[in-house]
Amino acid sequence: MTPRVPTDWRSDAMQRRIARRYASERRFRLLGLGAVLLSAGFLAFLLISMMSSGLKGFTQTQVDLPIDFPRSAVMIDPASLAVGNPQQVIANANLGPAIDQAAKLAFGADGASLIGPGATRAVGDTIIADPTILSRKATIRVPASEGIDVAAKGTGTPEAEDAAQKLRAQGALSTAFNIGFLTASDGTNPTQVGIWGAFKGSLLTMAVTLLLSFPIGVLAALYLEEYAPKNRWTDVIEVSINNLAAVPSIIFGLLGLAIFLNLMHLPRSAPLVGGLTLALMTMPVIVIAGRNAIKAVPPSIRDAALGIGASPIQVVFHHVLPLALPGILTGTIIGMARALGETAPLLMIGMRAFIASPPGGISDPATVLPVQIFLWSDEVGRGFIEKTSAAIIVLLVFLLAMNGIAIYLRNRFEKRW
Repeated sequence: MTPRVPTDWRSDAMQRRIARRYASERRFRLLGLGAVLLSAGFLAFLLISMMSSGLKGFTQTQVDLPIDFPRSAVMIDPASLAVGNPQQVIANANLGPAIDQAAKLAFGADGASLIGPGATRAVGDTIIADPTILSRKATIRVPASEGIDVAAKGTGTPEAEDAAQKLRAQGALSTAFNIGFLTASDGTNPTQVGIWGAFKGSLLTMAVTLLLSFPIGVLAALYLEEYAPKNRWTDVIEVSINNLAAVPSIIFGLLGLAIFLNLMHLPRSAPLVGGLTLALMTMPVIVIAGRNAIKAVPPSIRDAALGIGASPIQVVFHHVLPLALPGILTGTIIGMARALGETAPLLMIGMRAFIASPPGGISDPATVLPVQIFLWSDEVGRGFIEKTSAAIIVLLVFLLAMNGIAIYLRNRFEKRW
């Protein structure tokens, strides 16, 4: 037998091999670092471009409009505001012509085009808050038109930018936080639209999705892993669940259209139908994650529980399920995050309708944030561009909040052994 010759680490050949090995490791690290930096760069570009446009959607350009109420066409008895319905009195007063007349007197013949459609509501709210204003001349801050609003933010037409510059020179132009964007619903004018209707629709839809997919998915995972016999039928079920997790989401939309609308005749464009459809899509993800989490529980936990006299169902619900819950919640986070951003299946069941008021329950017509973003992105008005980016910011904040709650619950129930 030939004796083994020890390696000479100081030889030239070995030094060259070591140098090549270190160079290969350095190249691998640089490639990994480059991939991370490239991904971070794309993410930063996305966030910066979205924030630069979206933050403008949370602001509103306003015009200081002087109105001489005694000389205007406003015919409102202040006493009627105290004894009747103030909103109805204002609605019957037809403030539009008086506002147009005041705008022409203050800003010229084209003054009415500088005022947005929300001016009527702003003037009406001011009159309700202070009826004595009807006896004097007052300056009321009203929303600007779409052209002036966009021009004041730097993306309007040259004509609108000139008009905005003149208003700014007169001291009649200002910018304020647009609380209406968070409290209003969809509309035809970008200065009046809001995301509350779509946000509430998303809340109701996600609530239905979670209440259906989570308990059914967890129970299905427990049965398949702890109770189901290992035979051909359970193998078919496992393969089917794995395939369902990879099915395109629009297929679930077609399924929801066929079953929940055409067969069961549930209300179209309702959070109930949207939640049922998204629950079908989310359930396979929860089942797969739940089974993997249950498998990860050490067998010694089961043996110890059985050894001290626990029944099989006590072993599952008192020991296995609590230890597997963090992993199950991780799968739920993934499934719900996917459901929150889905658009295609909800379009198939009619949740792209124009909804001018927030839904009152899970059976009322509604839309969701991703669909609202899709609808606004298809509008031709420049004002909808910033509203689309602002709605994306709200959607991301909603997603982060939902994931943060789920991660907190996962860490809260996590146990180490």
